[in-house]
Amino acid sequence: MQKRRLILMSVVGVILLLTLAIPGALAEEAQEANQVTSPFYMTIWSLLPPVIAIALALITKEVYSSLCVGIVAGGLLYSNFNLEGTLNHVLVDGIATSLADIYNVGILFFLVILGILVMLMNKAGGSAAFGRWASQRIRTRAGAQLSTIALGVLIFIDDYFNCLTVGSVMRPVSDKSRISRAKLAYLIDATAAPVCIIAPVSSWAAAVSSYVSDGNGLALFIKAIPFNFYALLTIVMMIFLAITGLEYGPMARHERNAIEKGDIFSGKRTDAAAADDASNPKGQVIDLVLPIAVLIVACVIGMIYSGGFFSGESFINAFSNADASVGLMMGSAVTLVLTLIYYAIRRTLSFKEMMDCVPEGFKSMVPAILILIFAWSLKAMTDSLGAKQYVEMVVKGSAAGFKSFLPAIIFLIAVGLSFATGTSWGTFGILIPITLGVFPLTDPLGVVCVSACMAGAVCGDHCSPISDTTIMASAGAQCDHVTHVSTQLPYALTVAAVSFVAYIVAGLVPNAFIALPVAIALMLGALVLMRKIIKE
Repeated sequence: MQKRRLILMSVVGVILLLTLAIPGALAEEAQEANQVTSPFYMTIWSLLPPVIAIALALITKEVYSSLCVGIVAGGLLYSNFNLEGTLNHVLVDGIATSLADIYNVGILFFLVILGILVMLMNKAGGSAAFGRWASQRIRTRAGAQLSTIALGVLIFIDDYFNCLTVGSVMRPVSDKSRISRAKLAYLIDATAAPVCIIAPVSSWAAAVSSYVSDGNGLALFIKAIPFNFYALLTIVMMIFLAITGLEYGPMARHERNAIEKGDIFSGKRTDAAAADDASNPKGQVIDLVLPIAVLIVACVIGMIYSGGFFSGESFINAFSNADASVGLMMGSAVTLVLTLIYYAIRRTLSFKEMMDCVPEGFKSMVPAILILIFAWSLKAMTDSLGAKQYVEMVVKGSAAGFKSFLPAIIFLIAVGLSFATGTSWGTFGILIPITLGVFPLTDPLGVVCVSACMAGAVCGDHCSPISDTTIMASAGAQCDHVTHVSTQLPYALTVAAVSFVAYIVAGLVPNAFIALPVAIALMLGALVLMRKIIKE
């Protein structure tokens, strides 16, 4: 009954927004929809659509309607409450354009193929076999969590690939160790973007390097790694939590349910997770390990191919110029074909069983795909209202005067922008050029500020319920999305608070040999204090 009431509230909200649009439609009847100049462009109102979507998602615990209301709100603001303009902007400029973008299509293709691969590995019994094998060697909850962290660190190529691969491999192990799916989703999410943003050979390094026009992007990225406090401290925190067993916030309840009752879902079991139970007990570990290994190699080859490696470019340059969408799409397609051939040769699955996994794998990814489409459309609404330009104007107008405190200020701005828009890469594109315009590359404080851009973007992306990486982590762990967001938020905010203080220190003393140890000491001190308070 409560869920119906919340959905009804969301529907009523849409109706109210459309009702507000009717007077605008009558007043602006003579204007063409695509020629409307919005009075909300480059104002604080440009951030309203994602704020509405995020607030509704946290209040109603329902993602789809919340995103839809945010998208409609963006369309109304853009068209100045013109009904025809709203429909055109939402459906054509938003949803249709997002689906027509070749990069987005490549990501969706990759997700579908990965869903099919996961279904094939489960049906072949590879996941169950790996779970049986790992349970004989990983006997503690700390060991299972540390293994998940280690695998997440090893798969540093791309955050999408990281989320779904680590999830499919470690789910059987975490389930055996009675680790809640919420905790597994946190470990996956915390080793996705935070690891990719400190890995020089990754799609994220390529994205950041592309924003530096003089060809020194990769060198700048490497210099910024020791100052990327949020990413480094997130890894420190995960290891501390795994070893000590410290849990707090909503996560503590989920972990208690998993340990004491064996309820790893805390009552919120997903349909995809239910499908995991049907596996082939005759499967072998190789049925899981080999497809995963092929997928890693094939995706790396696909990415350097897209960057021109086979046309004479060096490996580093090829990775810097790589198109992650094309590389992942090619790598996953080749892996799917080879996996089908492998299972056919081993006779692990019949041809019909393999073909049955195609629609089943697609269906398992439908929730993630749907949320991604809505999130991309919401980003299009925000961009069309000039949110990027508004933030740029605010930064240039006020933050430049606080030179020593600029890294901490940029970190906070990056967190807010990335949280509101759900994208790290878009935040890089806004703030890094601004930072480089204020500081030359030779200025040590400039490197700290660029790192603050990256760290803040990852932090906001990590916290945001409309972030594609957060969505992928939920899908990889097969955990309820809102549960994942609400349980990991206190952990992410703890690291964010320590990182903010660390950037104040780095702004005053821009030396990695001093700032990084201070940041790690602050993080460990905060966690020890938290553990003492919880025990008392």
